[in-house]
Amino acid sequence: MENNTTAVRLYSLGWSEMRTYLFALLFIVGNIVLPQLCHLIPQGGLMLLPIYFFTLIAAYKYGLRVGLMTAILSPLINTALFGMPPVVALPIIITKGVLLALAAAWMANRSKGASLLAIIGVVLAYQLVGGLIEWSITGSLASALQDWKLGWPGMALQAIGGWAVINYLLRK
Repeated sequence: MENNTTAVRLYSLGWSEMRTYLFALLFIVGNIVLPQLCHLIPQGGLMLLPIYFFTLIAAYKYGLRVGLMTAILSPLINTALFGMPPVVALPIIITKGVLLALAAAWMANRSKGASLLAIIGVVLAYQLVGGLIEWSITGSLASALQDWKLGWPGMALQAIGGWAVINYLLRK
């Protein structure tokens, strides 16, 4: 009897591998294009949290190094090119992106697969810890809860879309 589940190959690319930088560049471009498309919708960035989507995939599929480069460089390049996110928001966005990269790479290494539950756990973990850090930095509980209040569609898209991309489009 044939097994209907296909293993997903997960990588942990090193700093000396050219593929690390090529994949990071690919995901950074995704994190530049997707937010621009989402900003065409009123409050699209706040609702859909697009700057994190490719960071999740990068770190889960290709490891911490690719994820960290994507998490840090994407918002910096977006701000330099388009002024979004605003400079004042960069510390929080980069912090959450780094937390996402850490959580995704850790979960991928631990689980050796990409279940929807594992990816939901990654999204909830980075948002919970990131929200607490945001609250401690800004002193504003309202700011810390904004992603939970307005960004829940984006968190759902990250979890479901990230799971779908990792499991169906990136099986190599």
